[in-house]
Amino acid sequence: MPRLLFAVVRPFRQFFRTEAAGGILLMVASVVALLWANSRWSASYEGLLHVPITLTVGGKGLTWPLHHWINDALMSVFFLVVGLEIKRELLVGELRSLGRAILPAIAALGGMLVPAAIHFALNRGGEAQAGWGVPMATDIAFALGCLALLAGRVPSSLVVFLMALAIFDDLGAILVIALFYGGPLQTTALGVAGGLTLALAGLSWLGVTRIWPYLVLGGALWVAVLQSGIHATIAGVVLGLCIPARGSRRPTEALEDLDRAVSRLRRSAQSQDLDATGPLGALERHLEAVQPPLDRIVHGLHPWVAFGIVPIFAIANAGVAIHGDIGAMALSGASLGAALGLFLGKPLGIFGATWMAIRAGIAPRPTGASWPQILGVSMLAGIGFTMSIFVATLAFPQTPALQDASKVGIFAGSGLSMIAGLSLLAAVGRKPSPQESAEDLEIHLELPRFAEGFVVETWVAQGELVGRSLRDLDFRNRHGLSVLGLHRAQGRGLEPVSAAYVVTAGDALLLVGTQEDMTRFLALSAAPAHDQAPSPEGLPDLAG
Repeated sequence: MPRLLFAVVRPFRQFFRTEAAGGILLMVASVVALLWANSRWSASYEGLLHVPITLTVGGKGLTWPLHHWINDALMSVFFLVVGLEIKRELLVGELRSLGRAILPAIAALGGMLVPAAIHFALNRGGEAQAGWGVPMATDIAFALGCLALLAGRVPSSLVVFLMALAIFDDLGAILVIALFYGGPLQTTALGVAGGLTLALAGLSWLGVTRIWPYLVLGGALWVAVLQSGIHATIAGVVLGLCIPARGSRRPTEALEDLDRAVSRLRRSAQSQDLDATGPLGALERHLEAVQPPLDRIVHGLHPWVAFGIVPIFAIANAGVAIHGDIGAMALSGASLGAALGLFLGKPLGIFGATWMAIRAGIAPRPTGASWPQILGVSMLAGIGFTMSIFVATLAFPQTPALQDASKVGIFAGSGLSMIAGLSLLAAVGRKPSPQESAEDLEIHLELPRFAEGFVVETWVAQGELVGRSLRDLDFRNRHGLSVLGLHRAQGRGLEPVSAAYVVTAGDALLLVGTQEDMTRFLALSAAPAHDQAPSPEGLPDLAG
């Protein structure tokens, strides 16, 4: 495949791998916490969580137990990354248009309302009623980790569907936490928080791309939100939504400066001048100006969150001490509400809402996905670990017994959802044929914004280039273009072609490159004939 296509796909693959590995580490951390809390060293577990830690800034200090610092401070960084991911998906990702977002949004709404209704119905009027928000959210790390085990058997469209679904789940959980799981509102602190939010939005509107002003105001916002009665982690989400998603310069604007910096670096190397600090510094400044602050922060924080903060949170919160009758705990309203909400409510809500939306013509079914596969992914969405445990700690802050019962239900519901979803997807999934893989590729021909400046064009082969192999034509070095594939007049999808493929008259080759290189090539290959050539049957209009 062309190097450019690898460059486009690589960030998504790296992100997917990080999520999958983070899910495995999260599972290990949960097992460690359970074993520790029920071992002979259980006293050390409880003692460690209650160790007081004081943070002093400007002569004023804040003393909290370690458990409190983890849930309110470290998890604010987790929610910062959540806010950044939400903004990126809404602006440049899979949720950037109504057509792309409508199906996962509807599915997520069903996947939030049905589990909450099941929990509320089981505990209405009881002391566990406040936990109705526990089974509402999906743990994306666990869910994507499970899909990684079925690589090649689940259509890529369903992976995107699950990720988008989890984004809307996170939005719903954030709203629930902000509206229903805070303390009494303090209007003065709330006003300060609102002013700081406006200041952050102003920085973004003015195009400030340095990160430190956002972090300073974000720290002050966290303190204000903490005093306002809204849970402090919401400050992380607000900060994430205010971080700019564009660099100070567009990539196309920086190309000439980058070329000059590279030329200076080459001259320095050719003259054996070891002092390359100037050219290297220029390259770094130009690249930093192009890369959005949002991407820099996500890439910097994501490994720390996936491999540090979330496992620490699991160790601090998954340690349920099982004393007395475990059966009674598992059959309590808090436990059953969480377990049934996740295991039954999630797939019922998601699959039911998805089925109705597709049948009503509101949105198309994910490409290449069968109904059993959609049901399997809906089951995997019932893995609600990190966010569910977090909501349980907020719902029952003064009732450890209800927290523990909810966690038992979360473990049971998430475990059953994982087993059922994996079993169904493994049973109905199959390795795609090469033709199906080519059709899948056709969906993603709209290049993401980090390939900005590149265009995709269809070239109908003619003239002197006909009868030569792609190796001889050497599109990359001679014209600066890459060949993504070939459209057959009677076929469907995009057919991969090798370097040995011989171009015949009328071949519809899909090319990608900069607008300048594309225009130059089309002119050299008899542009008038190309412009007038009729499109082969079934060929999508990809010009521009």
